[in-house]
Amino acid sequence: MTADRIDRSRLPIPKPRRVSDTPLDARQAASPPVSSPLRPPEGAPNVLVILIDDMGFGASSAFGGPCRMPRAERMAEEGTRFTRFHTTALCSPTRQALLTGRNHHSVEMGALAEVATSFPGYTGVRPDDCATLAQTLRMNGYSTGMFGKHHQTPPWETSPSGPFDRWPTGEGFERFYGFIGGDTHQYMPALVDGTKPIEPPRTAEEGYHLTEDLVDQAISWISGLTALTPDKPWFTYLAFGATHAPHHVPQPYLDEVRGAFDHGYDEQRERTFARQKELGIVPADAELTAPNAQIPLWDELGDDDRLVGTRLFEAYAAMARHTDDHVGRLLDSLDEQGILDDTLVFYILGDNGASAEAGAYGTFNEMAYQNNVLMTTEDITPHLDEIGGPKAFNHIPAGWAHALNTPYQWSKIVASHWGGTRTGMVVRYPGRIPAGEQRDHFTHVIDVVPTILEYAGLPQPDQVNGIPQRPIEGVSFKYALDDDTAEDRHRTQYFEIAGNRGIYHDGWTAVTQHLLPWPDPNDRIPPLDQDDWELYGPDDWTQAHDLAAEMPEKLRELQDRFLIEGAKYNVLPIDDRQRERFDATIANRPDLMGARTSLTLRPGMTRLNENTVLNVKNRSFTVTGFVTLPEGEPARGAIVAQGGSFGGWSFYFHDGRASYAHNFVGMETATVRSDEPIDAGEHVVEVRFDYDGGGAGRGGDITISSDGERVGGGRIERTVPALFSFDEGLDVGFDSLDPVVEDYGTPRGAFTGSIDRVVIDIAPDAEHDADLTLRARFRRQ
Repeated sequence: MTADRIDRSRLPIPKPRRVSDTPLDARQAASPPVSSPLRPPEGAPNVLVILIDDMGFGASSAFGGPCRMPRAERMAEEGTRFTRFHTTALCSPTRQALLTGRNHHSVEMGALAEVATSFPGYTGVRPDDCATLAQTLRMNGYSTGMFGKHHQTPPWETSPSGPFDRWPTGEGFERFYGFIGGDTHQYMPALVDGTKPIEPPRTAEEGYHLTEDLVDQAISWISGLTALTPDKPWFTYLAFGATHAPHHVPQPYLDEVRGAFDHGYDEQRERTFARQKELGIVPADAELTAPNAQIPLWDELGDDDRLVGTRLFEAYAAMARHTDDHVGRLLDSLDEQGILDDTLVFYILGDNGASAEAGAYGTFNEMAYQNNVLMTTEDITPHLDEIGGPKAFNHIPAGWAHALNTPYQWSKIVASHWGGTRTGMVVRYPGRIPAGEQRDHFTHVIDVVPTILEYAGLPQPDQVNGIPQRPIEGVSFKYALDDDTAEDRHRTQYFEIAGNRGIYHDGWTAVTQHLLPWPDPNDRIPPLDQDDWELYGPDDWTQAHDLAAEMPEKLRELQDRFLIEGAKYNVLPIDDRQRERFDATIANRPDLMGARTSLTLRPGMTRLNENTVLNVKNRSFTVTGFVTLPEGEPARGAIVAQGGSFGGWSFYFHDGRASYAHNFVGMETATVRSDEPIDAGEHVVEVRFDYDGGGAGRGGDITISSDGERVGGGRIERTVPALFSFDEGLDVGFDSLDPVVEDYGTPRGAFTGSIDRVVIDIAPDAEHDADLTLRARFRRQ
């Protein structure tokens, strides 16, 4: 049977049974033919999908932007640049759509995985009737590997208990090296190898950076495949943490851009727009949209505001260049191996528009705005020289994000306008894809899967693992690459994220910006039925002229079409709740802890995502450690720690004194200690937090006890209300990666005594206190 005659509509492809001669003695039997390993159809290319995080249409120099990305420019010379490529406007939804070829609500990722609900379209759990591209390619004979950011695994499934079928290795990737959550520290990342949490191979002081590591791993994996199975094509998905916050980049890259953007973001929009016209990626008659009225003009800022904002943006631009250089290193490696021109390469410059989430002045710590805390220039100025380094978790101001989305309005999260959804993309495949050309056809991230399958000569499977498949909803854009005069085939596309919504149909767009992309301190979210809609015509390339008042009937037609598409793809009911959805109870999503109020942890348990342990935020709780303190020296190190230096808490020993520290989004750390050191030997030590109540993020009283006796106490005035970290987890007996506090006195906060167990209780009461003495008598279970 030849490859072209294989039925590939049902996956996995059954291995044919062979009839053989069966005498008693094998020496007398006629040997059957050797079975051939499964391969894709002849001529199927290697496939490389490179995804940059949080990069707007007007960011890269390949699309006229201020971020020098020479390899992207070279890719545009050697391949085809797409000028109307669209995403969903947010991380998890775009990635789920990219790997399945279906709309994000169809694959139930209507929002971030961390804020999933029980509504269809928003569960965060990919349905089995929507197989991934990796599954399809692997079952057709490809090798498959993923390196970098996943952000599609339901957070409650990220513990050692799994299940692991929504991890990359369960979704068709034979090799995974990267991180599971929404972002991670680039110098101290929460790395996973397969399904196993690992420590970074080097430290920041030793020159480690995640981007370089990911490319090293990808090169090593591909090189091994090339050596061992040169006839077997591969699919590599390289999804960088860059240029999502934190914008971490080696110092030489920062030095290279120092002072290059002192002209400010308003002038940068003008410069970028002029360059875009020179490149021809926007029409000569296109108009630059007006400055965002919600963002201060550059000239309205104070000198310190401009200095801080520029430094924050320099880190972003330097990180973009650093990432592009390492993309070049990967492509050069493929070229040296003689396989680059056999590889279909997608360089997607943004899973959404650039992020304005940090507000007008930016932030030194991304986790601050995740908890509705907007930093000021005064907060950031003392850390000016740390921006871009391992002590920062920095993010750009909204004005710079707006400039990176030139010439469009708005930014990431705002799925209504092109600033949130339109990003650059370059595709390269010599001999099959034109070089140095561009395509202005309307395309969407769901179109990537069918395009790859068409170039590979593979059908969209009807059945995968015995489950009938939902049709792919994207449209292959190979037709556009083959013929630049062809009419658009992707004619209708809805957009929706958190109530920001829009509809595209045959060039027309109707949109409504429902909520801001940064924390609104006044929490002003209008009712959905009171949103103001805008209308833009087919000749309005940048969405600069609102025609809603002039053409109400056309607007109504498109609004109706949005409702039809919304009903068709599980968009309804629309959910505009914000950070309260980080609470699993409010969101009504699966909770690994269920109704439990007590959790017993053992030594060595590490990197437990906060969605897989009891939630201690906004409530009273106790943490009890059954420990043995060392002889001859004061006890030091963490009994248990959750989060990191940009938000979290730790129950630990400092020079023999039991201590509790709460790190409020990296802005302040409150510490309470026992009055005196605790003697060596076996003890039951406990911290009790009595929450003030009255809302989220409030304070409370701390009591520290040893063997049932109070030994210290104090106050915590502010607590993290919503999220400690996307990827920094809970550790027992040490504090991995980026530590909550700096005074452990031991490497990685390793506890110098021994721990039998740690118990977290989120329903402390009088019975708990009475039971403490009893537990002190019977310390071992």
